[in-house]
Amino acid sequence: MPSSPIEADRTVTSASAFEAAIDPILPEPEHRAEFEIHPRRWIKRVLPRTMFGRSLLIVVVPLVLLQAIATWIFYDRHWAAVSWRLSAGVAGDIALLIEAIQRAGTETDIAHLLEKAAAVTDLHVRMTPGATLPHQLPLSGTLLEDQLTQALHGRLDLPYRVATLSEPYTMEIDVQLSKGVLTVDVPRDRLYSSTTYIFVMWMVGSSLVLLAVATIFLRNQVKSLRRLAAAADAFGKGRPVPFFKVEGAVEIRQAAIAFMKMRDRIQRQIRQRTQMLAGVSHDLRTPLTRMRLALELLGDDPAVLELKSDVAEMDRTVHGYLDFARGEGSEAPVETDISLLLEDIAAAMRREGTPLSIAVPAEYVMPVRSNALRRCIGNLIDNARRYGSHVWLTGVALADGIDILVDDDGPGILPIDRDRAFRAFIRLDPSRNPSTGGIGLGLTIARDLARSHGGDVTLETSPQGGLRARVHLPH
Repeated sequence: MPSSPIEADRTVTSASAFEAAIDPILPEPEHRAEFEIHPRRWIKRVLPRTMFGRSLLIVVVPLVLLQAIATWIFYDRHWAAVSWRLSAGVAGDIALLIEAIQRAGTETDIAHLLEKAAAVTDLHVRMTPGATLPHQLPLSGTLLEDQLTQALHGRLDLPYRVATLSEPYTMEIDVQLSKGVLTVDVPRDRLYSSTTYIFVMWMVGSSLVLLAVATIFLRNQVKSLRRLAAAADAFGKGRPVPFFKVEGAVEIRQAAIAFMKMRDRIQRQIRQRTQMLAGVSHDLRTPLTRMRLALELLGDDPAVLELKSDVAEMDRTVHGYLDFARGEGSEAPVETDISLLLEDIAAAMRREGTPLSIAVPAEYVMPVRSNALRRCIGNLIDNARRYGSHVWLTGVALADGIDILVDDDGPGILPIDRDRAFRAFIRLDPSRNPSTGGIGLGLTIARDLARSHGGDVTLETSPQGGLRARVHLPH
């Protein structure tokens, strides 16, 4: 790999990873205030993100609007009209009683009249002879008080006062008469209509029942989508996807069937490519072995030595083909402690003479294909030790998985050449000297193995001055 200076790398922490992930999305700081108050973006932040939440919102919002409109119309037309008529009826009874009291002669007649009025009108009435009307208390301003005050104002020409009472009476009406103060306690039934509460309770109860039914049906529909999403995510991470029952709406069933057909086609294509590469590589080893034996019998002629070098290079190429084919093998993922796996890889590399430092979490268990991951990290460490004098192996646990970092203090790779370094059979060394590197499949195999786990391999600038290879493995 060619040497070049590289820009400084970002710090490997979960917070920096999060900031790096959202940084391309958010605008510059001076424009973020405008960004946050934009109506469309604000609505998107408030609305639910899941399909279940949005579908439920589609059902609930029209239902709530319908109930609100119906309740308002009922309140404005029916309840207001009924309560006004009830208030007018109470005011009419009081006016009729006052007229009868003014025509009565003695206090005995007034008492008899009050007793008869209480029995007929359901109003609790009493007379306080010689009393004066107390000061008007401030009203709470409810619709009922306003309507009762207007009804009394239209039927009485005498001073009066309206006050709110607790149960069992609702209102107290004091009227100043020439003989004293007439006090009328109005019960709740004379001013309130029970149909109002029955209507509201019926609407709320029916809405809750409809909401529960809609929630059950939507949950069943979303369950099949979640199962399909989980299967697609597992397949993308290279994990086995067992057959799952196709259910739900017609469109969801079609998507599930299409996914299973796609899964079968991809797996069949991978098997065919793996078998082809393995077969070709295996068949090439037989003539290479015969050529190697024949060259050993020819002695140490300079031409023979050149042929031996060519055969050795062809042998390395064949081994590279076989490693590439094994990278697409059928190893099943198992729950593996990544920390222990990295320590085992580090111990093996140290036995081979690689100067290596390691820092890993105490424990991090996730399903991986251990042999494939071992080959992936091994290829990266081989590259690092080939161009650097020391290798650093680090495991960083993140919220969405784990990052495995392989750093070296070598010359590094130019940013413009990093993507090209992952291409198969591409070597950045223009001399094509076998002694300075492999055949150009190491990084390709490492990235294929990482992507078969649903992750990826990226090249960055190492804090040690060389190259950093970052392997990200999601949960």
